[in-house]
Formats: sequence, C-alpha cells, structure tokens
Amino acid sequence: METSLKKASARPQEKQTTGKIVLTAVFAVISLIWMLPIAIVLMNSFKENGFVNSEVFALPNAQSYVGMSNYINGMTFGNYPFYLSAGYSVYITIVSTGLILLCTSMAAWYISRVDDLFSKAVYYLCVFSMVVPFQMVMFTLANTARELRLDTPWSIPVVYLGFGAGLAVFMFVGFVKSIPIDIEEAASIDGCGPVRTFFSVVFPMMKPTLISVGVLEIMWVWNDYLLPYLVLDQTKYKTIPIHIQYLQGSYGRVDLGATMALIILSLLPIIIFYLSCQKHIIKGVAAGAVKG
Repeated sequence: METSLKKASARPQEKQTTGKIVLTAVFAVISLIWMLPIAIVLMNSFKENGFVNSEVFALPNAQSYVGMSNYINGMTFGNYPFYLSAGYSVYITIVSTGLILLCTSMAAWYISRVDDLFSKAVYYLCVFSMVVPFQMVMFTLANTARELRLDTPWSIPVVYLGFGAGLAVFMFVGFVKSIPIDIEEAASIDGCGPVRTFFSVVFPMMKPTLISVGVLEIMWVWNDYLLPYLVLDQTKYKTIPIHIQYLQGSYGRVDLGATMALIILSLLPIIIFYLSCQKHIIKGVAAGAVKG
C-alpha cells in the first residue's frame, strides 16, 4: 500500500520535471533563433566584401577572412570620422535618458499626489501619446525642430523627452502610487519642502523603476535612426545608425563587410548594458504594475 502511494505521488513530480525540461528546450531553441542573425553579422564582419554576398552563412575561411580590415575601413570611410558619430550617439543617449528620468519622475509624483482635473488630463495625454505612431508627426516634427533650432545634438534631447515621456510617466505613476504617503508626510513634519521631499525621500525609493525606464530609454535612443535622420543636419552631425547608412561608395555600391563590422560595434555596448541590467527591467516593470 505504501509503495503504491509513493508511486502515485512520484508521478506528478515526474510530469513537472518533464514539463520543465521541455520548456527549457523550447526556450533554448528560441534563444538560438534570436541569436542567429547576430552570429551571421559577426561572421560576415570578418569576410572580404565579395564573400559576404556569395557565402552569407559560411564561416570565414582562408580566402574570405580579412581580420580587422573591415572594422578599420568602416571607421575611416569617407570624410566623416566614426569617433564623432560615436561621441554624438553617446552624448544624445546619456543626456536624453537623464532628462527623461528627471522630468518624468517629477511629473509622475505630481500626478500621483495631486488629485485634480489638470493632473488627470496630463496623465491621460501621456498615455495617449504612447499609441500615436511616429510616422503621423515625423514631418511636422522635423520642420518644427528646425524652426526652434532643435536640429543639433545639443538640443535634440528635448525632442526625445517629448517622445519618451509617455511610457516613463505611465511606469512612474504606477510605482509612486505604491509608496505610502505617510513617509512623505513624516518628511514634511520634519521640515522638508516639496523639492527636498522628492529628491531626498521619493526619488531614492524610485530606484527599481528608474533603472528599468533608464535601460529601456537607453536602448531606444541609442538604436534610433529615423528621428536623428529627420531632425539633425546631416552635413554636420551623424549618429552611429546614420553613419552606417552612409557606408556606400559611388553608384550606390555598399561595403557590406565594413557595414557588418560597424553594426557589431554599435550592438556591443547596448548588448553588454542590457545583459547587465535585464533583471532590473523585470523588477521595475513588476513594481510599476502592482498598483495603478
């Protein structure tokens, strides 16, 4: 009798173990499929240009392997140095993300704590902006940005603030609502004004959502091509995605090897950054979804 009971209890455990193994195998295959394009680009970044077209899926061999030549050619192509494009991308990404985090976290705190028609209208406008396609406003935006002299790397973060505010405010509002208001009232009793209460009490408590929003915004701004292409003056300023697009010679001939090399260089920083911060994205999204 005891033996039959043990066998019966062991069967559900065996089924759970088998289910976990199957799920692990499925997700492993999906991960490999997602990583395959990056692996192909990496392989082709070490091939001679002609072999990139003829042997796309083949590993570099003695005839096709060119070492680091594609990386050197890509960074020295044309009259526009690659380090300038990298510098502009880094500056725009850091400043835009910092501006979005600061302004939207303050706006979310106000929206969460002030219960009036204005704050509700601002919140729903931010939520509505998330569903407006960029293609609907891109040409009007480009003209307006030029008129307001926002067509330089130093001023384009203001444009990114407008487009990145919707998601950031939505996530911050959900998290701030989970913070007990008693903590802020205690800070007020101790003599803290609204500004000091926010930066000394509320802002540090937003760390999980700050990290998750920051990672998402960094990935978006760093990889963005269309907005800088429409707004920036291409004769003076190029970000990395735009620089890659200009890797072509006369008659539209494209140096595919150099293009693949620069794609890898542009992917490496964001992949490393994402892998090191991915757990914070999950924590921040979960924290912001608890209440709202």
